[in-house]
Amino acid sequence: MIKIRLIPTLLLKKGHLVRSENFIKHNIIGDPYHEVKRFNQWNVDELIYLIIDENPENTNQSIELLKNISKSCFMPLTFGGQIKSMKDIHLRFQNGADKITLNTYAYRKPDLVMEASKVFGKQAIVGSIDYRDINGEKKIFINGGKTLIDVSPIEWAKELEKIGVGEILLQNIDRDGTAVGYDVETIELISSSLNIPVIALSGVGKFEHYVDGVKAGASAVSAANIWHFKEMADHLGKTVMRQHKIPIRIG
Repeated sequence: MIKIRLIPTLLLKKGHLVRSENFIKHNIIGDPYHEVKRFNQWNVDELIYLIIDENPENTNQSIELLKNISKSCFMPLTFGGQIKSMKDIHLRFQNGADKITLNTYAYRKPDLVMEASKVFGKQAIVGSIDYRDINGEKKIFINGGKTLIDVSPIEWAKELEKIGVGEILLQNIDRDGTAVGYDVETIELISSSLNIPVIALSGVGKFEHYVDGVKAGASAVSAANIWHFKEMADHLGKTVMRQHKIPIRIG
């Protein structure tokens, strides 16, 4: 039986750990090195770090940060942000990433996804989809939620699978930081239409929301803010999932 993964997502801006709301408000809340050490002691299955600062001048800082994080990270580590080329992808893997996630440049350069999938294996390439509701229709955004693309999340998810990603990280911008729960309708639509795993992200405000995501078809459930403001978030989250008969990994 496939075990459902529980994954913290940590957001980094200018080297600082931040909490996010609707991709617009960002508040500094901690140190990224402290957090990875804390998660090593917790019962989580993987860890995702996303650089949300697109300033290319900070690329070297991001690589140095990844290198230092990976030295003390004893779980699978996904790293995303500021990736525009095969050179960038090589640098992430050389400095400790187990997977990388592509968003803007998966759309701008689909050949990059195809090449990366061939070189590193599709299991190491995560396609990140950010979307929101526009006049009653869900549309994807790139450039950190700034640029609207007239494509639905389901259309883009199918295309990402076709060009070689091994997993989808699905995030509803309108729910980011709101604690109102996952967009289960879209999770269900996409997970039922693909042959690759879907990681649900954005909207978690209580541990029962993980259950909603799994019931909608997610293979992994992720959150950001709840990990910073709830004590024993790993244990309590998995306890709720276990109470609902969800198969999980026991650390």
